Amino acid sequence: MKISKTVLATLVFLVPSFATSVVAEPPARGESESLPEMVVYHDPACGCCGKWMEHMREAGFVIRAETGNDMRLVKQQFNVPASLQSCHTAEVGGYAIEGHVPAADVKRLLAEQPDVAGIAVPGMPMGSPGMEYDGNKRQKFDVLSFDKTGETAVFSQYEARLK
Repeated sequence: MKISKTVLATLVFLVPSFATSVVAEPPARGESESLPEMVVYHDPACGCCGKWMEHMREAGFVIRAETGNDMRLVKQQFNVPASLQSCHTAEVGGYAIEGHVPAADVKRLLAEQPDVAGIAVPGMPMGSPGMEYDGNKRQKFDVLSFDKTGETAVFSQYEARLK
């Protein structure tokens, strides 16, 4: 079977461009493992939520932002105790992530898979991811785990930095 020069020329140009268009992008910043998609529920006007999502993207997470939800119901759905609530709630790997939790703690949660509903940074501590200010300074804050009954435990601690 003979292939015409026109068909052959068309294939030469189409096949490489098709192959290029279906190649997936490599994980961010040299991440070797594949991280699950993170769904973040937040108010679209919240600036610190956007900064926190950028922190997660830089750590290799793929983010799907959801706005326009009744945040009270979202927090209820993920069993986030009232005392731990913050400005945004995320779901990743079956866990709730509440507030300005550092990416390293989310990765640890996914690696260890403890029997908890999620982890949280209550409030909005200055210097936590998304709440950066004045260089490298931060308030002391804890990352707390919580279960479906509202029981909490310290998951990790971050000391204050004055400089």
